[in-house]
Amino acid sequence: AMAFTTIVPAPPLRQSIAMLWDWRVEPGSFRLERILPQPGTTLIINLHEDETRVYSDDAQCRCERSCGTVFSGQFTRSFVIDSVEQIAVIGVAFRPAGACAFLRERMDVLGNRHTAFDDLAGPSARALRERLLQVPAADARLALLEGWLRSRFSGIAPHPAVALALHGLDRLPQVPRIGDLVAASGLSARRFGTLFREQVGIGAKRYARMQRFRMVVAGATDGRRVDWSQVALDCGFHDQPHLAREFRAFAGMTPGAYLARRRDHVNHVPLHVG
Repeated sequence: AMAFTTIVPAPPLRQSIAMLWDWRVEPGSFRLERILPQPGTTLIINLHEDETRVYSDDAQCRCERSCGTVFSGQFTRSFVIDSVEQIAVIGVAFRPAGACAFLRERMDVLGNRHTAFDDLAGPSARALRERLLQVPAADARLALLEGWLRSRFSGIAPHPAVALALHGLDRLPQVPRIGDLVAASGLSARRFGTLFREQVGIGAKRYARMQRFRMVVAGATDGRRVDWSQVALDCGFHDQPHLAREFRAFAGMTPGAYLARRRDHVNHVPLHVG
């Protein structure tokens, strides 16, 4: 049995948070899963074990252990999780630059890693997990989490130039347009670049590349046979090899390998173990 419950929080949290989610699944056999990067950051609270295990997505497959409540920064590459510990988890999907309304740290310092949330948010983060453990129903857990987030919400919005750039790149992720976005911001290229990295976690050019990668993922998951050269054209790549290089850089695998292995969740790809 599996239960996946999601809510979109009420304003004003909605401007910073895309979704709150609660996940319950029956324990299964040990399996490693590759997680694909996507725009935005995540708070992950493990309610099964007070530990988070993440593996490097390379031949060594090194295990990095941290506490049960972690902030997953803006990733630009895939990482690997142990599905056995992911049987009771609750989380927050922050919009790009959204976590700045809750944390004082720069997002580019927290990128491509998992950081103990207690270190970022203080003792109330530790207390939050303890309180969630006492709540048996998903709706009530999500309401408790939303209330805690509301108490932490600073109201700080992304810089207008960053917000405008994100809006433009989400609609049309083309790298050459970044010069236009900088010009529209009225800021120097250097100031714009610094602001974007500090609030989003990566530069605007890499963000555009990631959104283009996400367009490929979306196009490759609708069940039909994929015409990769057409996808390359539709998503603004020079050619099919360019698409393949970019896909591998973000996903750690080729588009064909992704298509062969993906299951119901587009961002979770089972790896062969042993």
